[in-house]
Amino acid sequence: MSPRVQTFVFLFIWFSCQVSAVTFHQLPSRIVTESSEVHINCSHDDSSLIIMLWYQQKQDNTALTLIGFGYEMSENYEGQFEEQFKLTRRSATEGALMIKKANQSHSAVYFCAASMTNSGANEAYFGGGTKLTVLETGQPVTPPTVKIFPPSAKECRNKKDDIRKKTLVCVASGFYPDHVSVSWEKNGNGVKDGVATDSAAKRTPDKTYRITSRLRVPADDYNKLGNTFKCIVSFYNGTENVLRHASIKSIQGKSEGGMTKEKYLKHLQNAKLSYGVLIVKSCIYGAFIGFLVWKLQSSARKYS
Repeated sequence: MSPRVQTFVFLFIWFSCQVSAVTFHQLPSRIVTESSEVHINCSHDDSSLIIMLWYQQKQDNTALTLIGFGYEMSENYEGQFEEQFKLTRRSATEGALMIKKANQSHSAVYFCAASMTNSGANEAYFGGGTKLTVLETGQPVTPPTVKIFPPSAKECRNKKDDIRKKTLVCVASGFYPDHVSVSWEKNGNGVKDGVATDSAAKRTPDKTYRITSRLRVPADDYNKLGNTFKCIVSFYNGTENVLRHASIKSIQGKSEGGMTKEKYLKHLQNAKLSYGVLIVKSCIYGAFIGFLVWKLQSSARKYS
């Protein structure tokens, strides 16, 4: 067994996806280098499903393309796929898809499926899919930088709204490849309601990726002192999932004019300081005027 295969076996973390009564096991992510030999394993728990099928889904296309299918002792390929792929079976419930020499065109999601026949008369059951990325030459694996942006000051100005909302925006950027997932927490507890995340990371001009997630919360929640909102980004670097996060704390309630208590206290302090300076200046000015009056009276007496 080659060192690459040994490393893969050692780091193998099974991903389970249950469809109806059939449970599949398929690794969710793989990151490999160009020209490497890649093995994507699959197994399920129903020995009556004697046909194993493999599908490819390109990242820029939602359609599934059949690569091939086979029984335990035979294999069949579609089109020219036989030149690039090889199907193997260890038993009725275990098999693998091998990519003979990986290149950029092989970056895709690969689905394992199982059925009783290949005629289409019987239902096919699908695993969760394995997302494969073949690394580009000279493009290093890089974890994301995560930032949270507070709600816009103009949001929720309409007081007629029954339930006013605030939108927190989380941006993860500068990562490669695009094996990421985004989640939110409030005070350490997972949040799903009000979350909207980009369906896929977008490629940027510097050849890294960027993904945005938004969390809509009630304005009272955001304005309640002590609440903490956290955006967590899980990035798969080819070996393990690396977590990056950013958080933002709530501020205490706003006045009708939209000013926070913190800003109000700051303005009040500045006003007090300005008032004190004004009083000091007034005292100095009064003393100066008193001095001038005294000088004029002294000069008048001497003249008399």
